[in-house]
Parts: sequence; structure tokens; C-alpha cells
Amino acid sequence: MIPAPDALIVPAQDLFDTEALRASLTAEIGGETAEAKVRAVVVPLLKTARTRGRDAIAKALETQPFASREATRAYSWLTDQILHVVFAAATGVMHPPEKPSEADRLSVMAVGGYGRGEMAPFSDVDLLFLTGRTASPWAERVIESILYILWDLKLKVGHATRTVRDCLRLGAEDFTIRTAMLESRFITGDPALAQDFETRLQNELFKGSERAFIAAKLDERDLRHEKQGQRYMVEPNIKEGKGGLRDLQSLFWITKYVHLTDDVSQLVAKGVFRPEEDETFRQADRFLWAVRCHLHLSANRAVEQLTFDTQVEVAERMG
Repeated sequence: MIPAPDALIVPAQDLFDTEALRASLTAEIGGETAEAKVRAVVVPLLKTARTRGRDAIAKALETQPFASREATRAYSWLTDQILHVVFAAATGVMHPPEKPSEADRLSVMAVGGYGRGEMAPFSDVDLLFLTGRTASPWAERVIESILYILWDLKLKVGHATRTVRDCLRLGAEDFTIRTAMLESRFITGDPALAQDFETRLQNELFKGSERAFIAAKLDERDLRHEKQGQRYMVEPNIKEGKGGLRDLQSLFWITKYVHLTDDVSQLVAKGVFRPEEDETFRQADRFLWAVRCHLHLSANRAVEQLTFDTQVEVAERMG
């Protein structure tokens, strides 16, 4: 299992006690393998664990209202742990492979904002199920079982099942798909398949196409600004509005695509940012994510429009 990242807003053990949960699952499942009965055990235990973790993050944000980066990493890490447990149940209990073959290779990848490790309280869970040359019947059963459990947990899941070849073909045709894959992150499954995917993306899709990617992202930004309206909106969209999170993310995507790094601090050394610009970027990113997290918690759902009513409550939450 991948270790917890540094600087979560709540200690990892307080967010999700993986060992205790697995012990409970083992005891309650016993020798059962029927999917409906296994799900009937897994879902309630995961619901309780997820609620406990989310409540811990929300409580920590009350006392540390600007600790947005630590909070977004915590929401992402909590989701990772849920996926580890669900994948283990699907592959180890409900559908253990009889004679694993090349066709049975399967990796679960986080993509988009989740792949970047940034999640607000009610962000979508965007997944790529990466298969070998084609998805085998076993892989299809595993994916279906994983999705049913995630839906039972009331998670809003965006998902696709593709081979590496599919990813390269679709990424060449669609810059939105390419951007999502740019932020892919291995969660669980076959690590060698995930590594092959990352290597081929870089060598066969990204390399040499930097100018086209930048042009596409800037065109996309202009269309988004035109749709959202001018910069000084009295009820701005914190995610899509001009000067909002999507603009910061567009800059991040471009620099990652060109400079092959997700570490923004390296961009000063590479001459992309002056030190004071780097600090401005970080402050803006921290502030906007804090507003988004408090906006979601205030509404108890995914809301991006900062209306007059929500402005008051979010301001109070942020002190």
C-alpha cells in the first residue's frame, strides 16, 4: 500500500484505520464469497469509516480554516483507502482469479483532480480502469463489483475502462481526455501495467506536442471565460470563473506538460516563476481551495457558485 502523504489535516490513523477495518471485514465475511452477501458486509463498514474520516476533516477545518491543501490531500487519501479495500474485496473475495493471464491485468488509476490528489468535500471520484490488451470477463466482473460498491457508498464516480492503446488513441483525438490522463495516479492493481501506461503516455503522446497542448488549453480558457462572464462577478463561480481554480489548474497543466513535474516549487528554479510569483500562486491556490471546501461543507453538497447567501456563511467559517 502507498504510504500516506505528508501534511494531512488529520493524522492518517485518525482518518481511516485500515488494519482495524480489514480485521472487521475478515471476521464478518468469514468464508462467504457470494457478491450480494459480501457487499452487504463491506458497504456498511465502509460507510461508517468514510463518515468518521470526513467528519474528522470537517472538524479540523473549523479550527484551521485556511488549511485547504492539507484538507484536499486528506479527502483524496481517504478515497484512496476506500478503493484499496473495495479492490481487495472484489479481487480477493468475490472474484479471485483462477488462472491469471495477460488478459486479466488490471490497474485502478485516479485521473483529473482526484489524480492530482486534490478533492473538495463533494468532489467526483474520477477513475480509469486500465486493462491489458483487452478487458477479460474476470476484469469486467471486478470493475462492475467495484462500481456497485462505490455507488452504494453514494460516491459520484466518473469512470472509463480502457487499454493503454485506447488511451493513446483517445488522448491523441481529445485534449480533455489527454489532460485527465496527464494527472493520472496509480491507486491499486497491477503496478507494472500502470508504469507502462505512464511511460507510453510521455513518449508516444506528450513528447513533441507541447505547443498544441498549450494552444488548446488557452483556447479552452478563453471559451470558459466567455461563458462565465467578466472577472469582477458579485456571485462568482469559485471553480470555473475568471481568476478561479480552473485558471490556476490550467497553468499547472501547462507547466507539468512542458517541464514534466508536478512540483510547483521546481518552477522557480526552471525560470517559470519568479519567487514572488510563486508565492502569489500558492496564496491564491490556498485561498480558493479553502473557499471551495467551506462552500461544499456549508451546502452539504457540491456547490461552486458563491452566492450572496453562501458568502456570509463561508466568511464566518473562514473567520
